Amino acid sequence: MMTETIYYIVCSVLSLLALLGLSMMSKVTSSVRGNLLLSFCLLAGFVVTLLFYDIFDVSTIYIFILLGTLIGVVLAYRVKMIEMPQTVAMLNGLGGLAGAIVGGLTLIGVGVKPSAYPLFVNFTADLAVIVGMVTFVGSMIAAGKLHRLLPQKPVVYKNHQLITNLLGLLSVVTVALSFIIGNNTTLFADPYFILLLGAIFGSLFGWMFAIRIGGADMPIAISLLTSLAGIAAAIAGMAIGDILVVSIGGIVGSSGLILTQIMCKAMNRKLMVILLGKTSGDVSVTNSATGIVAENKAELDENKLKSARKVILVPGYGMALAQAQHQVRQLADLFESRGAIVKYAIHPVAGRMPGHMNVLLAEADVPYDQLYEMGAINDEFKDADLVVVIGANDVLNPAARDAEGTPIYGMPVLNVDQAGYIVICNYDLKPGYAGVPNPLYEMEDKVVVMQGDAKVSLNKLMRTIDAEKTTVGNASPINADTENVLRSARKVILVPGYGMALAQAQHQVRQLADLFESKGAAVKYAIHPVAGRMPGHMNVLLAEADVSYDQLYEMDAINDEFKETDLVVVIGANDVLNPAARDAEGTPIYGMPVLNVDQSNYVIICNYDLKPGYAGVPNPLYEMKEKVVTMQGDAKKSLAELIGKLTE
Repeated sequence: MMTETIYYIVCSVLSLLALLGLSMMSKVTSSVRGNLLLSFCLLAGFVVTLLFYDIFDVSTIYIFILLGTLIGVVLAYRVKMIEMPQTVAMLNGLGGLAGAIVGGLTLIGVGVKPSAYPLFVNFTADLAVIVGMVTFVGSMIAAGKLHRLLPQKPVVYKNHQLITNLLGLLSVVTVALSFIIGNNTTLFADPYFILLLGAIFGSLFGWMFAIRIGGADMPIAISLLTSLAGIAAAIAGMAIGDILVVSIGGIVGSSGLILTQIMCKAMNRKLMVILLGKTSGDVSVTNSATGIVAENKAELDENKLKSARKVILVPGYGMALAQAQHQVRQLADLFESRGAIVKYAIHPVAGRMPGHMNVLLAEADVPYDQLYEMGAINDEFKDADLVVVIGANDVLNPAARDAEGTPIYGMPVLNVDQAGYIVICNYDLKPGYAGVPNPLYEMEDKVVVMQGDAKVSLNKLMRTIDAEKTTVGNASPINADTENVLRSARKVILVPGYGMALAQAQHQVRQLADLFESKGAAVKYAIHPVAGRMPGHMNVLLAEADVSYDQLYEMDAINDEFKETDLVVVIGANDVLNPAARDAEGTPIYGMPVLNVDQSNYVIICNYDLKPGYAGVPNPLYEMKEKVVTMQGDAKKSLAELIGKLTE
C-alpha cells in the first residue's frame, strides 16, 4: 500500500509533468511528444489512485476502464478530422459530467468517508454539480451545433438574458443551501433535493448559455468549456479531498481560461459578455449597417495568377467543410514549383475550435514553418501579389474596422483587402456566422469570387495556373469518347502502384474517387499483394489520404469484378496487372497472379512512361488502343487533368 507522503510526491511529479506536456504542446515541433506525455500522466494517475486507495479488488472499475478504452479506440479510428471540433466539445462535456457525478455522490454521502469539514465538502460538492452540469449541457449543445443537429445560428428566446440571469441567481442560491444540509428536517436542507436543484439549474443555465452561441463564437465556446471541465474536476477533487484531481483539474481549468482570454482578445470580446451569453446573437442590425453585397462577376486574371511571386493562402471553416486541405496543399506546391513564396495566414478563431486550421493543414502535410499567426503576417498582405481565400469570411471582413454596432466591430481581422490581387473560393456570397456582409465581394477591380464547392474551385484554379503544362506532348490523350466514359461510368476500380508512391499522388487519387462518387459511381480500390515496395504499401499511402478501409479490396476479392467494370484507372502500376503473366513463358512474371485489368470495358493508365516494369516484360495493355488510354508523365498532373475533365 502506498503511503500518504509518497502519494503526495507522486502527485506533485505528475502535475509538473502535465505542465511540461502543456508547454510542449504550445510548440508545433514538440506537440506530439507533449500529447504523449499528458497521456502517460493520465495513465499513471489511474495506477497511482488504485494503489493509494487500495481498490484493486473492485472489479467494476476495470470493466468501466476497459469500456472507456474501447470507446476511445473506436473514436480515434472513426472520427474524421472535420468532426474534431464537435468531438472535443463532447469530450469536454463528459469531463464536466464526471465532475458533476463525483460532486453529486459526495453531496449525498455515497462512497466517501466522514469529513472534519462537512460545510466545505457540501459546498464544493454542490458547486461541482452545478459547474459540471453547465459544462455537460453547454458542451452537448455546442457539439450539436457543430454537427448540424441543432441550428448553427444563435438561438435567442424571449427575455433570454433575464432567464439566464435568473438561472444563474438560482444556482447561487442552491449553493448557499448546501450550508444548511443536516441542520433541520425541512426540504431545503435535504441533500437529495439540493442535488436535484443544482442539476436542474446548472443544466438549464448551460442550455441558455450555449444555445445563444453562434458559429462565429464557437472557438471561444470550446476553449471556455474546456476550462469549465477542468474547473468542475478541480472542485470535485476538493469535495473528495484528492490532491491529484484538484491539481490536474486546476491545470486544465487555468490553461483553458488562458486560451479563452486569447480567443477573446482575437475577437475583441469581453469574457464576462460571453459568460452571460451575450455573444453573436444580436445580428439583426448587420444588413442595415453594411448593405447586401452584389454578385461578384470578375473573371480570373490568368497572368496575375501565373506571375505571382508572393502568395498568401487564407484557410477558413469552408475549407474544413469541403475537406479541401489537400487541394490547398497542392495549390501551394504548384505556386512553389513556379518560383513563388507561399505562406498560410491563420486567424486565431478560424474554424470551430482553437487550432482547427493548423490540424487540418497538418493532415495535408503542410510544413509547420509556412503557418503564420495573424500578428506575424498581417503586415505582409500589402506586399502580397496574390491572396487565395478558402472558405473564410468573418476573419477577413474589413467591415470589422468601421461597421459599428455589428458583432464583429473591433475584432482584429486579416488584412486581406490590402493585397494586390485576391481570389476567394467560398460556397456563396452570404455573410459569415456573424451575419455581417463582406465588402470584399464588391471590390471587382482586384477581387474574384469563385462560388461553389471549394474543391471544384481549387481544381479550376490549378488548371488555370498550370494550363500549359497539364499534359505531356502537344495534345491531350483524353478525347470525347474518354470524357463520356469518365462521366457515365457507374462502376469504377482504381489500381494504385509504386508510381503513385513516387509521385505522392494518393491525395489526388482520393479526390478522383470522391468526384466519381459525387456523380453516382461505385468506387473500389484493387490492391495487389506486391504493389509497392513492402507489404501493405498501398494501404498505408491510401490511409494517409483517408481512404475508407472498406473500399480497399485484395486481388482475390476483386479480380472477378473487372469484367463488369465500366472504367479502371491505373496509377503507376505495371507488372501487377500485366496480362503477359498468363502466357509469356520464360519471363520473370510468368505464372504470377495479376489483376484482371485487361478484362474491363475501359482503362485509363496514368504511368510515367510506357517502359516495362521492374520485371522487364512489355505490357500488352499499352497496345489495346480500342479501350486503353495511356497518360504519360507525372501522375499528379495526369490525375489533375482527369479531375478537371470531371469537374467541367
